[in-house]
Amino acid sequence: MDKHATQITREDLEDLREAFNKIDIDNSGYVSDFELQELFREARFSLPGYQVREIVETFVAGDTNKDEKISFEEFVSIYQDLKSKTLSETFRKTITRKDGIRSFGGTSGISSVGTQHSYSDEEKVAFVNWINKALAKDPDCRHLLPMNPDDQSLFTSVRDGILLCKMINLSQPDTIDERVINTRKLTTFTMTENLVLALNSASAIGCTVVNIDALDLMVGKPHLVLGLFWQIIKVGLFADIEISRNEGMICLLTEDESLDHLMSLSPEELLLRWVNYHLHNAGTHSIANFSEDIKDSRAYFHLLDQIAPRGERDDYMNFKIEMSGMNEHDLNQRAELMLQQASRLDCRQFVTAQDVTSGNAKLNLAFVANLFNTHPALQRGDLNGLEDARLEPESREEKTFRNWMNSLGVNPYVNHMFHDLCDGLVILQLYEKVNVPVNWKKVNQPPYPALGTNMKKLENCNYAVSLGKNVAHFSLVGIGGENLNEGSPMHTLALVWQLMTRYTLMVLSDLGDGERVGEQIILNWVNTTLSQTHKESQISSFRDLHISTSLPVIDLIDAIAPRTVKWDAVTRNQSGVMKTADKHNNAKYAISLARKIGARVYALPDDLVEVNPKMVLTIFACLMGHGMKKIPASKQPANKKKYSIK
Repeated sequence: MDKHATQITREDLEDLREAFNKIDIDNSGYVSDFELQELFREARFSLPGYQVREIVETFVAGDTNKDEKISFEEFVSIYQDLKSKTLSETFRKTITRKDGIRSFGGTSGISSVGTQHSYSDEEKVAFVNWINKALAKDPDCRHLLPMNPDDQSLFTSVRDGILLCKMINLSQPDTIDERVINTRKLTTFTMTENLVLALNSASAIGCTVVNIDALDLMVGKPHLVLGLFWQIIKVGLFADIEISRNEGMICLLTEDESLDHLMSLSPEELLLRWVNYHLHNAGTHSIANFSEDIKDSRAYFHLLDQIAPRGERDDYMNFKIEMSGMNEHDLNQRAELMLQQASRLDCRQFVTAQDVTSGNAKLNLAFVANLFNTHPALQRGDLNGLEDARLEPESREEKTFRNWMNSLGVNPYVNHMFHDLCDGLVILQLYEKVNVPVNWKKVNQPPYPALGTNMKKLENCNYAVSLGKNVAHFSLVGIGGENLNEGSPMHTLALVWQLMTRYTLMVLSDLGDGERVGEQIILNWVNTTLSQTHKESQISSFRDLHISTSLPVIDLIDAIAPRTVKWDAVTRNQSGVMKTADKHNNAKYAISLARKIGARVYALPDDLVEVNPKMVLTIFACLMGHGMKKIPASKQPANKKKYSIK
């Protein structure tokens, strides 16, 4: 070894040993040379395949005993040599600043040479202040909070994954079972587990994470950290900006507008409608955006005056918004006076005076969303003659499918399952995600013509159904393009379910090129894996009521990722009957465990408790794909099948 090689610390050595033990699952003290790339990945030192092959060739040439096996000591030697050679080359960064925008570039052999990204200082400050306030009392975040908005604390704060997990639960409560988060004696690997858990959980609530991995977050890449935080924060801000969750929004209906149309609006459109509703009541001009039209702060002054609490109830405080600030000629000072009034409503978040006068659309949108969530000021009695309207909330299945689509980065973002798919464009994007080729020359793209708009959308839907029947070989009996175009729930869900199933099974097709994957193959693998690891659980089908306890899922996770399960957190049905509350606790734990070990599970705990066979299938398929990748080739059964989904 080079005498100038970088020294390995005791903590590094412990991390390397933990990585080595994960690959050396038979405890032989050795790993095979072809397992080296997976070993580097576990050690968070990812290398491209050609470099690993070069290392293997060098190692084999110098392997005196010619056993083609690598001991822990040999692995440490290789790692140390590599680290010393790459240390001076990795992540040479240059940072510049212009008008609140910071740019940075990476020129390492690992990142894209010459790649340059930028991020907004204003967004960083806004997110830091929001997080500091939201998680100020969380004991698990004391080592991180409060962060300094003026330095790089936000980017380093995500390294252990705890803050991200907490923010996800803040935006969508109970997404992550906090018993699964590693909070003590943190090592590189337990922090990586937290980051994997956070990324898979963010995906499950509809955040796009396809271009982010745990290493990106561990090194704190600013543009990726900011982008992920914005998505997570936005999910929480927009959660209640939906008519079935806030029926008072029916009063936002305009003359001659249908309720269906109002319900089809995006959260951004509804917020704009909400602001203009209050501006109309104030007798002033409406706005068309959250950028140019709010720079003079006048709309905000009137909005605050309209939503300030008024009434005789003891639990309401009466506020009188001071409107004299509108007479201030200096726009920055006027914005500051407006924000002082917002502070009285405990709503001075996300924007500074400069963000208002510069028209920062993203931060002003967040500011308005927080105002709505805190003081909507919509009276249930004012419903435009629709007092008896009963609004169906989004079903759990619809929400799961919608989050899955959005996590893949479809454009436009899907806010309403059926309305937003009626032009076929999202469905066609999903086909590409599941390796079904789309001829985009056949697709009508917006903006559509003034006349014949629906005909263009219908043509897209017809093409989507044709691809499903003739290329993807989906079962679409009785489903036509008009069903998708009309937003038929039954027909749309049938197609989307098959798209999601194909996506889930693709992880299995990536492992081989043979037998077509079906339910029985997955079922057989589950039971075989459970029996080979001496687990008591067995399931007869994906409708087996034993699944409602989540014990088969937890046992399977323990089989493919030993030492992951904390058994004191699991309830066993010793008497043969398990309480519903215990089933829910097990289910929450099982789903979070699956995501923590790397399985991208979109199903929800209720899917296990209620034994929803469709979602149960996806859980076991994801675990099967993860389990088969996790077990090195040398440890796989000799008669292991290879699968396809064709």
